[in-house]
Amino acid sequence: GVSTPELKRRFYKNWMNSKKKAFSKYADKYKEDASSKKSVKRDLDRLKKYCQVIRVLCHTQMDKLKLRQKKAHLTEIQVNGGTIAQKIDWAQSKFEQEITVSEVFENWEMIDTIGVTKGKGNAGVVKRYGVKRLQHKTHRGVRRVGCIGAWHPASVQWNVARTGGLGYNHRTE
Repeated sequence: GVSTPELKRRFYKNWMNSKKKAFSKYADKYKEDASSKKSVKRDLDRLKKYCQVIRVLCHTQMDKLKLRQKKAHLTEIQVNGGTIAQKIDWAQSKFEQEITVSEVFENWEMIDTIGVTKGKGNAGVVKRYGVKRLQHKTHRGVRRVGCIGAWHPASVQWNVARTGGLGYNHRTE
């Protein structure tokens, strides 16, 4: 079963007051004999027979970092290379083992990282789009757009700078 308490913390809101029973029923599946419908061996054989994509769940080791947080981060990673049976055998051999970065990536290998930018909340047009400020004698404020469009069409176009959320955008680097 899942033995690391730092991963179990991920499944509880209050770790101190919990009974810490996460995955206790899952661990019982390993005690079943191979012919049972609940056995893990049967599940792995079914994966080898029916699956096209194999993914593993990995978590960080927070105790190696000098951070206040003890709750591990959990992520799903796709296994590539080889047949489905080889992928499952590799994943099973790495079960509850440490996977180093050097096992996954080569030195100086180019990779894509997907994430979101830092969210900055609501922002005005000057900060959000870099619009020039109006002159200081302007009525009703200077940090706004001088004209948001013509009389007709009688709607504001999509490409006119308006206030709104800044940041928290999806990025692939």
